[in-house]
Order: sequence, then structure tokens, then C-alpha cells
Amino acid sequence: MNDIEMARQRKAVDTVRRRKGLSVFRLKVIGAVFMALSVASTTLVPMMFGPLNEDNMTGLTVAVVCEVASWCAVPIYAWLLFDGWRHTRNVGRYWAGLFILAVLAGVPYGKIMTGDWGIPFRIASKSDTAGSSAASFWVSNPVWGLVLALLVLMAVDWLAKHYSGVVRWALTIAVIVAGILWNLIMHVGVSQRVMYTGAVTLAFVMIFYFLAPRENTMMFTAGLLGAVMCITPGIGVAFLHYRNEELGYKHSWTKWVFYALYPAMLILGALL
Repeated sequence: MNDIEMARQRKAVDTVRRRKGLSVFRLKVIGAVFMALSVASTTLVPMMFGPLNEDNMTGLTVAVVCEVASWCAVPIYAWLLFDGWRHTRNVGRYWAGLFILAVLAGVPYGKIMTGDWGIPFRIASKSDTAGSSAASFWVSNPVWGLVLALLVLMAVDWLAKHYSGVVRWALTIAVIVAGILWNLIMHVGVSQRVMYTGAVTLAFVMIFYFLAPRENTMMFTAGLLGAVMCITPGIGVAFLHYRNEELGYKHSWTKWVFYALYPAMLILGALL
């Protein structure tokens, strides 16, 4: 078999593999399913199994399982953010869209998490969620994690283009640490007091940014981070391994549906 024929066969195999892999559309569908589990754990599950307290172990177990499973979506959305950043024609508009989404999602998210229709990001006392009086803390929905991650990503990429050597890396580390601290201070997407979704999202985005040219190293590092962060995010990384780098949209307006999906889920959950 000559080299030309072998090249044709490889191309044919790659084409079939791409078609069978996970497109951006399919990854968003998978992410949305896991995202729905998170909303259901605090809204639908109590309706079906009763109040979530120590006397209702069945309801608590189902709620925890749904919430933990939803963490599979963290690396998926981190990858979609990174992939969107490197392909967008207007990163400012991309960031603004996420900012608006975070603002809209914040209102029903506040209702679900604290019992009151909230502002986009608000301060609530621990008595709202833990039943005890304590100092107040921020309540911020996970979309703010994407907003902050994109902001850090833009800053890190700008530094890479304008600085080099020790100065570049010192400033880069400072920006990343600042992003993590903001996520922690604002309690972005904090779940079960175990998963800090905002900070973990930023960590995944940075792994994808710095290791994108080395696929195997990138997937291994992301999988290791996911395994350390309660295992299930590592399962989310496994989905990314089968991506095919294609959009997969049948209609140009489909992507806007996914923007509206999370606020719609939250509104439905808040009303329930």
C-alpha cells in the first residue's frame, strides 16, 4: 500500500471519527442535563421525597446524588468557554453576553438558595441555608464563575502578548490568584460546602489555555484535577476526550437557546 492510499484511509477514518464524536452542540446538551440535575436537587427532589432533613434520608440521598452528578458539567462548560473564547470574533461581546446571563440567572437563583427573589449577586446570612445565625456571605450563581474565568483568560492572554519572562509569569500568577479569590469571596457556585464551582471552573480554563497544544497532557491534567475535586468532574473530562471540534448546530439560532436554558430552569425551579 503506497503512502497516498494510506493517507486517504487515515483521512477517511478521521472523518468518521469526527462524525461519531461529540460536537459543541452535543456537549452543551450533556452539560444542560447535568445542570438540570443541580436545579432538581433543591427544587424537584423535595417535592417528590419531602423536606430534606435528617429524618428523610431517602430524599437527602437523592438530592446529594443529583448534586454530585451535576458537577460533571463543570469541566464541560469550562471547555466550552475556552473554545468559545478562541473562536469568537468579538470577545468583549462574548463577555457581555455571559455577564447579562449571570445577572438574569441571579434573580431565580436567589429564590432557590435563600427563599427570597434575589438580586444578581446578593448577601445572605447563613441562617438562610444552614438554619443558624452567623455572618453574612455572598450568594452567586455559577455563571459568575464563567464571567470571572473569561475575564482572567482575557487578562492572561493580554499579558502573554505584551510581556515575557519573569514579569509575564509573575503578573499571570497574580491575575489567576485574584480570580480565584474573587470566586471564593463571592461564594460563586458553592455547592454542599464542598464544591467551589467558580474557582474550579477557572482552574479548568487555565489548564485548557496553557496545555491546549498538548492534547494528552491537557486531558490527563484536567482529569487529575477532576478526580481530586470529588471525582465527578473527572467524568466530565472524559466526555471532552470524545469531542470532535465541530459545532453541530442545524440552525444558527440554536446557540441562543442554550443561553436562555439555565435561567429558564432556575425560574421553573423557583416557581416550583
